[in-house]
Amino acid sequence: MADITRRACAVLLVVAVTAACDTKAQFAPSLPPEAGFRVDDGVLKLWTGTPCEGVTGLRLTFDSGTQASTEQVWAAPEPGVRVERLDLLGVSFPDTESPLQVRTPLPAGYDWTKAGSISVAVDGPKANGAKADVAQVLRESAQHPAGTYLFGRSGWLDAAGVERENRKSFLTVCTPDPK
Repeated sequence: MADITRRACAVLLVVAVTAACDTKAQFAPSLPPEAGFRVDDGVLKLWTGTPCEGVTGLRLTFDSGTQASTEQVWAAPEPGVRVERLDLLGVSFPDTESPLQVRTPLPAGYDWTKAGSISVAVDGPKANGAKADVAQVLRESAQHPAGTYLFGRSGWLDAAGVERENRKSFLTVCTPDPK
């Protein structure tokens, strides 16, 4: 009888612990974070969806979490700059008009168009990172008007679409979490 009681208690303990576990990361936002990407005339462009104020850095990572992972790092002096749209790759650098300057370029000869994914992380303001599929951005950009960007799982959106869906089905990278 004691053996059955111990087993029953063990099973109940496992069930209780499993039920109490939250599969969402403790500090994960309540909605998926998104940023917009597109390619025009070979130039990879970023749209944060809403302005990011006080940006001191931006990290562009290709194939994050894999052995092929590589990144480009951008920086701005304190107190930071406002970033909403930025040409990331495919333009001549240094671009003195850009609010951010490349501090760590991609390795010489690196072909970002062969990467599987692209991630962006913003430093300075409270922000969330976002990720997109490189092949999809390359393949579909020409099929969508210039004012639309691929916002990951949310698809191709223009300004009205971002305004409508932000805080409803996703958060732009610099939108505070409403939870």
